[in-house]
Amino acid sequence: MRHSALAFLAAVAALVAGAAFAAGREPVLKQIDLPHDYYWREQYLPQLTTGPSSVSFTPDGKALIYSMAGSLWRQAIGSDEAVELTHAAGAYDYQPDVAPDGGSVVFDRYDGAAVELWRLDLATGREQRLTTGGAVNVEPRLSPDGKRLAWVSTAGTGHFNLFVGEIGPEGISGAHLLLGERRSRIDRYYYAAVDHALNPAWSPDGQRLYYVGNPEVAWGTGDIWSVSASDSADRRRVLSEETMWSARPEPAPDGKRVLFTSYHGRQWRQLWLTTPEGAAPLPATFGDFDRSDARWSPDGRRIALISNAPGDTRLMLRDLPGGAETEVIATQRRYRSPQGRLDIDIRDEAGRPVAARVTVTGADGRAYAPDHAWMHGSDGFDRARQPMETHYFHCPATCSVSAPAGPVIITVQHGFRRLIWRGEASLAAGQTQALAVNLKANDLPADFGRFVSADLHVHMNYGGHYRNSPTRLAAQAKAEDLDVIYDLIVNKEERVPDVAWFRPDPDPASDAQTLILHGQEFHTSYWGHLGLLNLSDHLLTPGFASYRHTALASPWPDNGAVADLAHAQGALVGYVHPYDNPIDPAKETTLTHELPADAAHGKVDYVEVMGFSDHKATAEVWYRLLDLGFRLPAGAGTDAMADYASLRGPVGLNRVFLDTGGERTPAALASALKAGRSFVSNGPLVGLELAGRHPGDSVALGGKRLAYRISLRSSLAIDHLELVQNGRVLKAFALTGERRNLDAQGEIEVRDGGWILLRAWNDGADPALLDLYPYATTSPIWLESPQGPPPAPADAAYFVTWIEKTMASAAARDDYNTPQEKKQVMDYLQQALDRYRGLAGTKGRAHEH
Repeated sequence: MRHSALAFLAAVAALVAGAAFAAGREPVLKQIDLPHDYYWREQYLPQLTTGPSSVSFTPDGKALIYSMAGSLWRQAIGSDEAVELTHAAGAYDYQPDVAPDGGSVVFDRYDGAAVELWRLDLATGREQRLTTGGAVNVEPRLSPDGKRLAWVSTAGTGHFNLFVGEIGPEGISGAHLLLGERRSRIDRYYYAAVDHALNPAWSPDGQRLYYVGNPEVAWGTGDIWSVSASDSADRRRVLSEETMWSARPEPAPDGKRVLFTSYHGRQWRQLWLTTPEGAAPLPATFGDFDRSDARWSPDGRRIALISNAPGDTRLMLRDLPGGAETEVIATQRRYRSPQGRLDIDIRDEAGRPVAARVTVTGADGRAYAPDHAWMHGSDGFDRARQPMETHYFHCPATCSVSAPAGPVIITVQHGFRRLIWRGEASLAAGQTQALAVNLKANDLPADFGRFVSADLHVHMNYGGHYRNSPTRLAAQAKAEDLDVIYDLIVNKEERVPDVAWFRPDPDPASDAQTLILHGQEFHTSYWGHLGLLNLSDHLLTPGFASYRHTALASPWPDNGAVADLAHAQGALVGYVHPYDNPIDPAKETTLTHELPADAAHGKVDYVEVMGFSDHKATAEVWYRLLDLGFRLPAGAGTDAMADYASLRGPVGLNRVFLDTGGERTPAALASALKAGRSFVSNGPLVGLELAGRHPGDSVALGGKRLAYRISLRSSLAIDHLELVQNGRVLKAFALTGERRNLDAQGEIEVRDGGWILLRAWNDGADPALLDLYPYATTSPIWLESPQGPPPAPADAAYFVTWIEKTMASAAARDDYNTPQEKKQVMDYLQQALDRYRGLAGTKGRAHEH
């Protein structure tokens, strides 16, 4: 046993050693064929949390079986002891449903490759696998007689569909798709063209199934329906309701009420009641936090639910009627295997306590964290190098973690200016092992600038498992060595969860180390999303436009009009997470992103060159705009949903370093960003000096050779370090040894005006980086010559084609509110098109990219 555990951990250590090479980072559960996985993965699929995540009553109503920390647990109501029922090596268990006879429980198990259904015999502890095939199978629900099983599966299609089968001692038989696949007649942006069926629950008589479906629903996961378990043609809409993945309708034992989760015109999810006939819903609970995953007790007098009122997830019992709510706390835990404890003490290079991001992998290949810590999982991983995505938590300098006795692997990261720390420890049963972590500095030379790091794009709350606050957000920033967070308040369908937090001045949770600023992301999935920083008075409402099949369907206000409204408040306007793939306008069927038009009109103050997008694809478009003389600084924002358990990365994964001279005021930050005194990165630090000037500055070309000085510091091996002028590599620097650090200086021949920058990048992913691949770039230094920048007709022609396609799409829209709206949009695009046509007619060489 110990030998196999050591071998496993040695393999894990090799995987995270940080040697970057061309590799394939792929999404978690890549077999699911649905758009916008960062929504359904978090808001629908179960995730690893240290607290409870789903629950089921035993038939006598005296105990609960629930999922917590990736295992199933049983706890008698009124007791403080929880007994671990399942614990699979390298896998996590969720969503238990206890059989009506109390003898077994069905559940789903995630192993890094798929989610399969299993059954646990509660008397013998025998586990039986119920599904195979590598699909995603979730939400198992046993019929009241225990003879049938309903669940949701992606089997055969990659879409979430409702399945039903007979279940007996040998497992599932006669499994079939209950509803079949159907394609809606309307277009949808966040949801697939094919309808889904989610959240099954049996009626008390076992004749019908309640579920959530979205036929002809453009936004939200859809309506509450019921369907006959024996005749799929007998289908009834119970309630028209814009649910958000987690409605989970639950009929009461008396069959007269249906409990479900909804935000229903509010900002947070609470419990509501309707009837099988669809009576107007009434709220059962209230609060500025989420209650979800609710289950009735067998006698219908209690509800077990999951709450995030304190921030993390908690299991609650609530009386109905009455409303008394009691937390079910596992003060004592009886584990299936002996446990040890690891006490971690993290200090920086000066010996000062410092918060950090920590990964702890136990001898069983599972991730561990302190009780009540927020466990987070990455959204992708390279299957050739990891068996499962990376899970991590934030440790406030000192923390204690329980894990199975045996070896553990620990990784500690604190931003980009210190090296990643990696180590091992051995836990003995019933004992505590102290672990001292001493971080080492690895920063740029100070004369490249006095930088303040900022994430320009964070969402404090966005429908995740947790409930965030400015104080918690500041703690997350400290652990990531991030100086500034711009919390961009934004809608998700009808909700704007953080609307009450907006204020023009810094949040009171800010301190001398961390600044929290509240801005806005304006949503229009037609024109592209905008970041609005430093709004001086109010949020722009409703905050979204061009939502098809709604009263806000009109493509106006377009982003140019929105930028004018923001600039009137003194705000900075940026394009956020622009491009996931390279853009070839000639080959695109439709192209509506308005960045080129807004750049031509001078509406854009920065571009998220790094964000929740493909950095190289975004840079290709950015370079073309720079070639044409548009001085667009590089910004960066993670688009971190900071209340998620599963996300691409933590706050500060993509960040901008602003040379403010060390100032941390909103005005100093805005000035440095708009001037381009910046570099952006997800790990490597890059410094550039040309003729004594830094990014954002201009250099007059008096001769043909200029002195340069560059610097690279990185925790990760870097493949490429290059000076780029006007879209072409001017000089590549050879990286040797560990390929992490380099200082170089010399002279370069510069023939033309235009721009120059320094970039570092890798061909493929690195397991230590929770992003597509390592990347960093400075903003440009501008090269001024008497002849001006060289013409770039090929780049201008590229945007001519782009805007022509945008205009064709905009002209075809029939949902403007007035002819004046359409005319305003078309005139605006025509003016931009005329400018690019003029630039395309300029004679000169084409630029290569």
